[in-house]
Amino acid sequence: MPEAHRRSLRLEARIAPDALAIVKRAAEIQGRSVSDFVVTAAQDTAQRTIQDAQIMRLSLAAQEKIADLLLNPPPAGPALERAFQAHRDLISESE
Repeated sequence: MPEAHRRSLRLEARIAPDALAIVKRAAEIQGRSVSDFVVTAAQDTAQRTIQDAQIMRLSLAAQEKIADLLLNPPPAGPALERAFQAHRDLISESE
């Protein structure tokens, strides 16, 4: 896609002078324009935010607990036993 079509939308933001000075300095260090630096930083942060919301991170203890429950499930309670029986009855009726 041509460059003119990829950058067709505009985003405006107000920024404190001291924050702008920091952003300008960081952009200079990376050899980028302030606009390119801000867009890239915003995209990176947005992607991390989305990823953090979609990925569940568990402590080692929680991981071990889940693995133990999967390998050694607790016995089925009465409600689950009734559900199993209802499923068996439904399947046997349809055969």
